[in-house]
Amino acid sequence: MSSSRILLASRCATEDEISELVFKLQALLPERRRQHLRRVSRDEVLEEVCSYIRKLHKQVDDTSERISQLLASADLDADVLRSLLQQ
Repeated sequence: MSSSRILLASRCATEDEISELVFKLQALLPERRRQHLRRVSRDEVLEEVCSYIRKLHKQVDDTSERISQLLASADLDADVLRSLLQQ
């Protein structure tokens, strides 16, 4: 092992720990994405996880925007609004 890898290993997770974490991340992906990622590199798994997280962020932003639009266009009192948000 090179001296730089030894230094890195002393400060960071071990290769086995990293592999285990990547495996756990891959398991969090939707089924169709997990099937697509079988026997791929860590980089590919991490890229797919990042892509999936970006997609989820976009869905949250889009949903928030839609809710804001609906609330702005509706003339609702506080009780009706509370009941909608609790569902």
